[in-house]
Amino acid sequence: NTARDTSGDQGPVMLELPGGMFEMGSPAHSLNFDERPQHSVEVKPFAIGRFEVTFADYRRFAAAAETNEAGDAGWGHADRPVINVSWDDAQAYAAWLSRQTGETYRLPTEAEWEYAARAGTSDDYWWGITMKTDAANCWGCGTALGEQTLPVGSFTANPWGLADTAGNVAEWVADCYHPTYSDAPADGSAWIDPGCTERVVRGGSWNGTAEAARVTKRMALAADAQRDFVGFRLVREID
Repeated sequence: NTARDTSGDQGPVMLELPGGMFEMGSPAHSLNFDERPQHSVEVKPFAIGRFEVTFADYRRFAAAAETNEAGDAGWGHADRPVINVSWDDAQAYAAWLSRQTGETYRLPTEAEWEYAARAGTSDDYWWGITMKTDAANCWGCGTALGEQTLPVGSFTANPWGLADTAGNVAEWVADCYHPTYSDAPADGSAWIDPGCTERVVRGGSWNGTAEAARVTKRMALAADAQRDFVGFRLVREID
């Protein structure tokens, strides 16, 4: 189901996903140790942005909050994903949108992000085991791209309708970064350590490799970091 909150200020287009169980992370033979151990996670139903939050979305917040607009690196605004926003900026946007709409918006947990990006699949990419031509905006992804962001939805969406979960911009999630999944939550909740300074970023980006666009790929960034290859999408909680 697709929904968009329009009370107060128009929110991003959201997709309502069913809850379910999935295997999170990479198997034991993987050399990507921070994606191990692979573990079963049960996720409750939630709604998630079909697209990454765009400059047009973020500009309304910046104007209302009288805060600085994010820089676009000279690539253009409108329907490109917002970049140069920190984890803290994303949190502020989610809080503002929640106040505007009366709904609860937040960053996805790492488990919710991977569950949504996998869309019921189990390979390195939602379409299969290897990168394919014209599937994502990243460096070395079989396209002539990999030079800057593109408008959201420029490539085929995954089976659940989410666009750009591989490539374009990497995305902030709620969790603190941990070097492995040992003792990670099994209920889809965010893994938070009070006072942590590094947060998780998921998904590939325009300047990342094909390997970095794998559905299990994760990295750490300081919560106040602003990068031209990192944006975010939001979750809306479902009662």
